Amino acid sequence: MSAQLLLAPRYQRKLLQQPILTQNLTTAGLFAVGDTLAQKGVEKRGLASHDTTRTARMALYGGTVFGLTITKWFHFLQHRINLRSPRQTLIARVAADQLVCAPTRIGVFLSSMSVLEGQDPTEKLQRAYWNALRGNWTVWPVLQSVNMYWVPLHYRVLTVNVSSIGWNCFLSFLIVLEEAGYDIYL
Repeated sequence: MSAQLLLAPRYQRKLLQQPILTQNLTTAGLFAVGDTLAQKGVEKRGLASHDTTRTARMALYGGTVFGLTITKWFHFLQHRINLRSPRQTLIARVAADQLVCAPTRIGVFLSSMSVLEGQDPTEKLQRAYWNALRGNWTVWPVLQSVNMYWVPLHYRVLTVNVSSIGWNCFLSFLIVLEEAGYDIYL
């Protein structure tokens, strides 16, 4: 029997017993995976030049900020935005996600990374915010539409986390390019 089949019921049980802890630990791990892939696959760093501190920052942010807030956000959307039809409800939830949560989430992410790096968040926000937000709007509305329509509530954070591996690669790489002084226009 494969490891995935053995772990799936255990993960499901933990998700139902301790949803916040399970979501936070899962998010921390997947944020670390995204940053590692960015360093290895996109930036072409070798093992010796892997920035473990950067990966730790990503995992810390994912496990302490993103995991909790996105779990609570999905519960809010599910229980507070319910319109006359499923289609209207989906459109309203995705709009709220993209026009309220995404801009806030990106600002908090960039600010958090700056603070954890010992830098002033204002500069990073000025350099990277709009590019990150525009990049978000090219990817996440479709992903969130699928997520909110077909995925059960207790699996939505996991779905976002798996989808976020590529997104976190993009954010990590965007930060590196911005810090190197490249002008990025999306």
